[in-house]
Amino acid sequence: MLPKVSAQRFSSAHLTSIEGYRHLVDAALFDELQALARELKGVRICHVNSTGFGGGVAELLARNVPFANALGLCTDWRLVQGTPEFFSVTKALHNALQGASYALTEADKAIYLHVNRESAKLLHAEYDVYIVHDPQPVAFLEAAGRRDARWIWRCHIDTSDPNTEVAAFLLPYIDLYDAVVFTMREFLLPGIRVPHTAFIAPAIDPLSTKNMDLPEKLCRQVVANAGVDVHRPLVVQVSRFDPWKDPMGVIQAFRIARQEMPGLQLALVGAIAGDDPEGWQLLSLVQRETEDDPDIFVFTNLAGVGSMEVNAFQRACDLVIQKSVREGFGLVVSESFWKRRPVVAGRAGGIPMQYPAGFERYLVDSAEECASDMLELLKDSELRRAFGAAAHEHVRKNFLLPRLLRDELALVKRVLSNPPNRR
Repeated sequence: MLPKVSAQRFSSAHLTSIEGYRHLVDAALFDELQALARELKGVRICHVNSTGFGGGVAELLARNVPFANALGLCTDWRLVQGTPEFFSVTKALHNALQGASYALTEADKAIYLHVNRESAKLLHAEYDVYIVHDPQPVAFLEAAGRRDARWIWRCHIDTSDPNTEVAAFLLPYIDLYDAVVFTMREFLLPGIRVPHTAFIAPAIDPLSTKNMDLPEKLCRQVVANAGVDVHRPLVVQVSRFDPWKDPMGVIQAFRIARQEMPGLQLALVGAIAGDDPEGWQLLSLVQRETEDDPDIFVFTNLAGVGSMEVNAFQRACDLVIQKSVREGFGLVVSESFWKRRPVVAGRAGGIPMQYPAGFERYLVDSAEECASDMLELLKDSELRRAFGAAAHEHVRKNFLLPRLLRDELALVKRVLSNPPNRR
């Protein structure tokens, strides 16, 4: 059977029961969410993606699925059975959809379709709605057949300027779906022909281990135990080791800023995703670049840095960097804003929508701009406080888990209320 992920369960006796969210979001939103859940009670929903750890989609589903079940829905999460060759191809497809050049070969297509079709053979359970995430398993519907269900494809990446050859290869498989979801209207792939299109931004779980409140003393102790000097200023970037996150540009910006602020420290806190072979190469490059610099620290999920440690670093630092050059959304921006930390970030994809009004000037397009904005914020604690407070409220209103699930359930209700796509 196609592997099923056991996402963390919500206990009704624990703070992370659904009532724990009521005081965090507007009452009307929470009531609407519960009404949708009641309407859809008994509907069987299956999320399908390519990895259970290390990436933003896995992080979203690890909280989305148990929360949906706590609301009384029947929701599962299953993984396609990939091979190293498959993940090499799908990483290239992922990059190409974000604008990278790529010469798609017949051998690549064969590897991609073979894994989707073999994985589909393993899916024996039946569901009413399948939500398939990102390009890796997009051919899953064609391989599995409709199964008298509705199918939604959810694209989490920036497809505003895709490689046309790769887009043309995937479009026939996408067009079989009943609905597609993109983070922003600007990401809509040209030429898509499906009955329903939705634009739904991701969200963070404020009660997860990664975002829950932690005492300041504990956060500083975690950072100190990692070897960082808590008496000197610290900037942090949290992200997968991915070229689109531009860790080398972060290092460059940090070194420019350090010339004016000699005590400055940088922590690159990163993850290796299960479906991203490219990440190992970039991690090695970053480690070689920083090994002789005592003010730069590199931490990964491979060496015991988990959600709690990420939470502590984001809370204990003075400033967060997210210098992405392409970004579907960038969950770490909302994570940092939720913790009232100012962020200097690349002007990319879904990052700008996360910025509160009046602070968009801290979106940057170069290492030099990044360094300048870092210094401005590091020198002004009152500005950092005001930025952090405004950002926290903006995230509370727009980018918390109940809003995301409300939007997803509204789409599920819509596709179930209409005839299936007969392509």
